[in-house]
Amino acid sequence: MPGIIVGIDGSDHSRHALEWAIREAAAHDAPLTVLTVQQAVAGYWGGPAAYPGDEDLANKARESAQEETDSTMEKMGAESRPSSVTVQAVIGLPAEALLEAAADADLLVVGSRGAGGFKRLLMGSVSIQVTHHAHCPVVVIPDENL
Repeated sequence: MPGIIVGIDGSDHSRHALEWAIREAAAHDAPLTVLTVQQAVAGYWGGPAAYPGDEDLANKARESAQEETDSTMEKMGAESRPSSVTVQAVIGLPAEALLEAAADADLLVVGSRGAGGFKRLLMGSVSIQVTHHAHCPVVVIPDENL
C-alpha cells in the first residue's frame, strides 16, 4: 500500500509517532495507514500461531486504534488532517506485520520503543527490526525525554 504507514500500540512512543505521521501525511498529501498489531504467540517453528479469540482481540485493537487516531487528529486540528486515513489491525508478530504492510509504502513510521518494557533500551526490538529490513525509508520517532 503506497503512502505512509505508522505502527501504533497504545504507548506514548507510538502516540508521538502517530502525531508525526499525521503531520507528514498532511504536508505531502499522502494517504496514511495506521496499523496496530495484535501480538500473536510465536509457534514452535518461530512463526505466529493463531488461537480462537484472536480475531475478537484484533477487532478490539482496531477500535482502540481508531479512537486514538480520531482523538489525535481532533487535537491537532483541521490544518494537520491528511486527505486519507485508514486504520487497520492485524494478528501477527509486530515487526513482520509492519514490514509486510510497508512493502510498497513510501515511508514507515514507528516509535523508538513500544508498550514493552526495557527502559534502558533506546530503541525497541520492533524499531530495530524494521530499520534493518524495510524496503522503504523508516522514521523512528525518539522519546521526548531523551
